[in-house]
Formats: sequence, C-alpha cells, structure tokens
Amino acid sequence: TDIFKIAGIAAPDISILSDEFLKEVQKIKHKNIAVELLERLLKDEVKSKFRTNVVKQRKFSDLLQDALSRYENRSIEAAQVIEQLIAMAKEFKEDLEKANSLNLSTAENAFYDALANNKSAENLMGEEVLVQIAQEIAEKLRRNVTVDWSVRESVRAKLRLMVKTLLKKYKYPPDQQEEATELVLCQAENIAEELSNNV
Repeated sequence: TDIFKIAGIAAPDISILSDEFLKEVQKIKHKNIAVELLERLLKDEVKSKFRTNVVKQRKFSDLLQDALSRYENRSIEAAQVIEQLIAMAKEFKEDLEKANSLNLSTAENAFYDALANNKSAENLMGEEVLVQIAQEIAEKLRRNVTVDWSVRESVRAKLRLMVKTLLKKYKYPPDQQEEATELVLCQAENIAEELSNNV
C-alpha cells in the first residue's frame, strides 16, 4: 500500500526531511498513519544515508526503536511519538549537514564519527585533530584496499595496531582508546569491504 496516498500527501520530490514535509506530516488526521509514515521514511533514510556508517546507524536505529517501543507499549501517545520522530528527523538532517560541512569523504566521515563518538575525546582533542586522524586512517585503508578480507583475523590485527599507533600519536585519551579502536575497526571492515568490491 502506498503510505503517502493513505496519508493524503503527494510523494515528496524534495528531501523527505525538509521542514515543509515534516509540517505536512503533523497535519495528518490519522496519527497512527503519520507514525508509520515517519517510521518507514526514517528507516529508509538511515539505511541509505548511513549505509557504511556504523556509529550513525546505531544511533538513529536505537533512537527510532526506543520511540516506537514506548509508543507500542502505550507509554506515549501517537502525537508524542510523532513529535519525537520529527525531532529525530531534524537531528538526522543536522548530522548530515555537519558531515557535509566537515568536507570529508564517506569513509573519512565514518572514521570521524567513530572517534568523536566519545564526547570527552571530542571536547579534549577538538574537531580538527579528529578530522586529521580520520583522514589518515582512511588514507592508510585506501592503500591497503586489496587486502584479502577472507583472512579477517590477520587483517584486524594489522588494522588494530595501525589505529592504536595513530591514536597514541595524536594523544587520544588512553582510557577511551580501546572503545575507539573497536569502533574504528568496525567502520574499517564495513567500508573496506565496500571499497574492495569497487576495485
């Protein structure tokens, strides 16, 4: 069933997360349809925009799941969940705009998000240093894109060493290094597989 027709909204040509579109959604008479529409659109946007970005995928999937679970458990009303989903859509848009403003490639942005996932590290080191680390990681990964990903353990060990060396070089907070390393490795595997498929 075409959810846009049911909702009485023309399928949007512009960004589905535009302010105009979100205002249209708020006007939908049947709130359960508005909730379903926003849920589908946000899930699709998370999949398409953050396909290779593990950190952002987790963040927005968790936010979406949390809001929908509370709605399904009747902890919040349809109008409240619509407000939350619209707020989430706006945050999603801000994240995309920030990613664009950093002027990073998809891979570099994914590594930046992994490193900046820890707010204290982001505050301590600053955006510029994290951008520099992300660019270095992406460059080193690009040089090793032909790595045989079927031998995952040796690849992971090599990457882990490379990431830890870079984090120490830039004085990333030691107590946060292990978590950041794991996130970066997760992103590296995700992105490197995609890069090696394009080689």
